[in-house]
Amino acid sequence: MQRQQLTRRHKETPEKPGSSDASGGASAAGSSAGDSDGEFDATDGRDDDGGSKRNKLTLLEEVLLLGIKNSEGYTSFWNDCISSGLRGCMLIELALRGKVELEKIRGSSSRSLATRNLVAKDGASDRSMSDVLLDEAFKHIKSTEPAECVQDWIELLSGETWNPLKLRFQIRNVRERLAKGLVEKGVLTTEKQNFFLFDMTTHPVTDQSAKERVVKKVQDAVLSKWQNDPSRMDKRTLALIYMANASDVLENAFVPLSDDDYELAMKRVRDLFVVDPDVEAAKSGANEVVWAVVQTFLK
Repeated sequence: MQRQQLTRRHKETPEKPGSSDASGGASAAGSSAGDSDGEFDATDGRDDDGGSKRNKLTLLEEVLLLGIKNSEGYTSFWNDCISSGLRGCMLIELALRGKVELEKIRGSSSRSLATRNLVAKDGASDRSMSDVLLDEAFKHIKSTEPAECVQDWIELLSGETWNPLKLRFQIRNVRERLAKGLVEKGVLTTEKQNFFLFDMTTHPVTDQSAKERVVKKVQDAVLSKWQNDPSRMDKRTLALIYMANASDVLENAFVPLSDDDYELAMKRVRDLFVVDPDVEAAKSGANEVVWAVVQTFLK
């Protein structure tokens, strides 16, 4: 049986070792939001997965962890989707933390998610989120006039712009900074590997249980805990499935499954990809930013 990828690719330039996303940069260690919208509760304790909330992973870290090869310590050189996918994760993480939202619709007119700009949420605190990547992205969004839509922000944060004045919005070295944050959390370690003509810093997985929790979360969502309705699924887990696919790493979570479970998981994932984000965003309790990001990658 041939197992196939479901990724609908978001156009971008492939990155090689030493590019803006593959090397250098300061650590982005920080805590993640909870499973509901609003400010992150950084108090210590145990989360639903059995780990410490203090070390709970952000959506960006979970997607990166799915993409990192356990022993090699790096993502596939041929993956040209993960860079933009991680920028989409930034916007979703900010939304789940109650920092950003889509601009309000005036009157009773209905506008597509794609046409509405992303803005800082009224009353959103400037207090640091203890995550330099999220702090940097939020600062750009809050201070930018006129506002930009979600697709534009994904491109700007990725550095995909012909306007030299907007290159300042690019957030560089995202993968390396995330990896260093995971090293500080004890999930990854740091090594040097020789690739013939150059040395490259790699980050092999040391805490297998942390990665296994992420993999199990994805598997359970489409197997034992399948809801058959996106509006009933946990927002963070739903976002993880969509963004892992956008980053071309979703199938990594399904590789360990039996053939029957694999086929069932892929069928249910395909069901998620045919929903209408505009319709889902209008449902009670939905997060519009999550669906706006999803819509960008489902095009």
